[in-house]
Amino acid sequence: MKIIVPMAGMGKRMRPHTLTVPKPLIPIAGKPIVQRLVEDIARVCGEPVEEVAFIIGRFGAIVEKSLVAIAESVGAKGTIYYQDEPLGTAHAILCARPSLSGPLVVAFADTLFKADFTLDSSVPGTIWVQKVADPRPFGVVKLNEQGQITEFVEKPQEFVSDLAIIGIYYFQDGEYLRDELQYLLDNDIKDKGEYQLTNALENMKNKGTVFVPGQVTEWLDCGNKDATVFTNQRYLEYLKERGEKLVADSAKVTNSVLIEPVYLGENVVITNSVVGPHVSLSAGAVVEDSRLSNSIVQSAATVRHANVTNSMLGNSASLTGRPSDLSVGDFNALQV
Repeated sequence: MKIIVPMAGMGKRMRPHTLTVPKPLIPIAGKPIVQRLVEDIARVCGEPVEEVAFIIGRFGAIVEKSLVAIAESVGAKGTIYYQDEPLGTAHAILCARPSLSGPLVVAFADTLFKADFTLDSSVPGTIWVQKVADPRPFGVVKLNEQGQITEFVEKPQEFVSDLAIIGIYYFQDGEYLRDELQYLLDNDIKDKGEYQLTNALENMKNKGTVFVPGQVTEWLDCGNKDATVFTNQRYLEYLKERGEKLVADSAKVTNSVLIEPVYLGENVVITNSVVGPHVSLSAGAVVEDSRLSNSIVQSAATVRHANVTNSMLGNSASLTGRPSDLSVGDFNALQV
């Protein structure tokens, strides 16, 4: 089994945090979004993952090394490919052409999920979906009475289905997918100005490929600051249910109260504060004389004399004062 992870977008909706790192490396409960995604897919695959292929922009050697390490953490080889032009989802996947063979999962790196099933690799294709209140911003699927997918519709402005495609797909035959993606580019077949994966899926279905929906328990989006903070909240609850250890042994908590669930990374220092619920503090973060809830504080960030909620603080950011509902980028200092 292979995992193909397109993550070449610039993450404009997550600025200022994506000015220094790509969005999929922003931490959720102490681990990068893309690492959580790869681990969760490996967990439901039911068979070993031999390769994780990342399609990225030119993010630099440090990011590439981090991604290869994520692949190795699930026992797989890490491969890096580049998408230098934002030409759509089909084009992004095709940038990993040498890795498009055999059974594979394609997973876009701005989403997480909770699922309690093992992937059925005997079916030709599985498209993971979730019911949504407003399907207009999403690709959706229609089903027949047998539960098979009969139609793919990209961002319908009139209601056709409320089953949104969450951005995770299983293909039994990676070469077949590769050829269908190449067909779109060779014939300049675009939807809304881009080469869309849904067009390739529609062509495959019309040729007889049977796709079935994979239903997740919960779909967690990381598209902007508020969505990412909420995903951190839900993911902490999920990890607590699984009984995972969330507080590092090296974390130092003095004269303070922790309201679970919270994640404390290595060498976190908390003094005279109330932290939680739903707070993630990455390695080396410092909190003094403060109240934090429902927030993500990244590595080596400092919070002093502040009341913070529904917020994100970047790596090495410094916050002093009494603000709330913030999004402070890496290396920034804010005093109120």
